[in-house]
Amino acid sequence: MFIKEQNGGLVYFRSDMIDTPHGFSTRLGGVSTLPHLKSMNLGKNRGDDRENVGKNYEIFLGALGIPARERVGGYQTHSTNVRTVGAADRMTAFPDTDGFVTNERGVALTVMVADCIPWLFYDPAAKVIGAAHGGWRGALNGIAGITVDKMVSLGADPRNITAAAGAGIHPCCYEVGQDFYDEVLRIGGADMCKRFVTPRLGAPGKYSADIVGMSIYHILSRGVPEENIDVCPECTCCKPDLFFSHRYTKGLRGTMCAAIEI
Repeated sequence: MFIKEQNGGLVYFRSDMIDTPHGFSTRLGGVSTLPHLKSMNLGKNRGDDRENVGKNYEIFLGALGIPARERVGGYQTHSTNVRTVGAADRMTAFPDTDGFVTNERGVALTVMVADCIPWLFYDPAAKVIGAAHGGWRGALNGIAGITVDKMVSLGADPRNITAAAGAGIHPCCYEVGQDFYDEVLRIGGADMCKRFVTPRLGAPGKYSADIVGMSIYHILSRGVPEENIDVCPECTCCKPDLFFSHRYTKGLRGTMCAAIEI
């Protein structure tokens, strides 16, 4: 179950199924001042003052008990590239990387979102964590399952892994067209379309896409039990006052962060 936490003006979410420092930010509780970035913007390429972004990381990660200097991140490209990192990689932003895993303490894995699904993973027995950015391309091509594979390579057991999906765009708001359907059909086949790209009532040629479901499909295929998967029920596009949403604002928005550390 997801729990909404409030610390002064800071609002973030966490999963009660993950017992290690972690959290999913909202747009509330930071120091950014531009109207489209107010106030917890964690993206460095959205037109914000760099000092504001740095302060926002200190506020958000500090509330989780994570020093901001321990974070690792990437320049996300909707790929399925998942990188194994360690303490030597702190304060590094890796190119063309949408996921991370580690078994080292003091390394905060971070992914950035504003409608895409942030996934955090934890194996409490093996002490292995993962984080993945699940946009529709990454979700369809299995980045969540690849993250589980990378965790297993570090000693994790799929039966012990908990996977938590933070707030993102849900089928209620994720309307897509025929080109999207055709691409899912090409890559994933008719079964993936039937499951996760369904005709939208009263809108011929339009579909509702379920990118959370796409990732869950791949996670289950790796042997993670269904009861180990926790999904935040909040849709970012439905609540633009609480979350940054790329679709709702047509791209004029800030960026949120999901973070986890052993």
